Amino acid sequence: MIAGRLLPIRAGEAPAAAWSFVYFFCVLAAYYLLRPVRDALAISDGTGDLPWLFTGTFLAMLLAVPAFAWLAARYPRRLLLPLVYGFFILDLLLFWGWLASGRGEAIAGGAFFIWLSVFNLFVVSVFWSFMADIFSAAQGKRLFALIAAGGSAGAISGPGLAALLAGQLGVLGLLPLSAGLLTAALGCIVVLRRWAADQIEADRSRLGGGVWEGLRRITESRYLQGVALFILCYTALSTVLYFQQAELVSRLFDDDARRTQLFAAVDLATNVVTVGLQLFVTHHLIRRLGLGVALGSLPAISLLGFLVLGLVPVIAVLVVFQVLRRSANYAVARPAREALFTVLPRTDKYKAKNAIDTLVYRGGDALSGWAYTGLTSLGLGLTGMAFAVLPIATGWLLLSAWLGRAHTRRYHDAAPESFAHGEPP
Repeated sequence: MIAGRLLPIRAGEAPAAAWSFVYFFCVLAAYYLLRPVRDALAISDGTGDLPWLFTGTFLAMLLAVPAFAWLAARYPRRLLLPLVYGFFILDLLLFWGWLASGRGEAIAGGAFFIWLSVFNLFVVSVFWSFMADIFSAAQGKRLFALIAAGGSAGAISGPGLAALLAGQLGVLGLLPLSAGLLTAALGCIVVLRRWAADQIEADRSRLGGGVWEGLRRITESRYLQGVALFILCYTALSTVLYFQQAELVSRLFDDDARRTQLFAAVDLATNVVTVGLQLFVTHHLIRRLGLGVALGSLPAISLLGFLVLGLVPVIAVLVVFQVLRRSANYAVARPAREALFTVLPRTDKYKAKNAIDTLVYRGGDALSGWAYTGLTSLGLGLTGMAFAVLPIATGWLLLSAWLGRAHTRRYHDAAPESFAHGEPP
């Protein structure tokens, strides 16, 4: 097959890779239809509310994570995933009705920011849990970058659809369209469950455990603690950059339309670069240089980017930095990070992973948001903040190397037979 020669697909994997690609396309297209609106609404009254919005998102996660764990303990995978996606589809339709009614407009922007931030992490986390469950560790390192490209294609299509249809459907018309894409994602899940015949028992079994099982698993595993610390470093630096972006954009543009256009342009540029890397670069980089190098690409770019931003704190530098950093995350570091979970038990793939992807992630956002606000209130400006995070980026780079070695050890211990068939760790 031509695809087999150009892409890292082996016999029998093409249908699953294709449906996974479409699944992730639908999920991220649904999200990116709404993201520019969220970001514009968040700073419509300035940046002072951002720490509260990040804190509100974290508090929402404190409710959502045990709710997900409760569902995972009681329902098998074949029901768990439809329940999660069905819940968010219903939410979108309820938001549509609420916003169309014109009631409570004063809190609509903040509520939508918090909801969309929870929605994004949950639907993506559940997607990657499913991928780590139906693909082996060796398959994950070959296929996850290709599958992630489906998400990037969706992330390109989402802003494009928003720009094309917002004038005809109105902003509120994008919400049922997003719900329709999530419904298509449910169809992909059904097809993938049929393909993963060797996982049928896992499909029918429940995970069990308590509502805080995921956090307990993290406290007992240095490996999971390393993944959680990786996420905390990522969120700390992402939050600093997000706040710097908000400050610069709010100074330069005084209306929501121009801000939305800029955010959409950054999203589009990021995802165009990302797709090319995912299709033709990432799997070769992971295969030849290992997960440690792939993970380390993001902190390395962050280290260099914040250094340059500290020296030249202007919007052009920030936009280029954002595009490069987010492309490295989506194209290289994210597939590598998801591959870390392929060597773990199913409970860790769903419960511990979900706690890391949501609660730890948004907790890092909230702490970083207040830390940023506190430091700026003491007189630390854009340049000072950029230089202040350089030690974090350095430690993050070292942690990436450690996680790469730890994954290799677990891979050897879990599946030594893979090496006899030419599957490198």
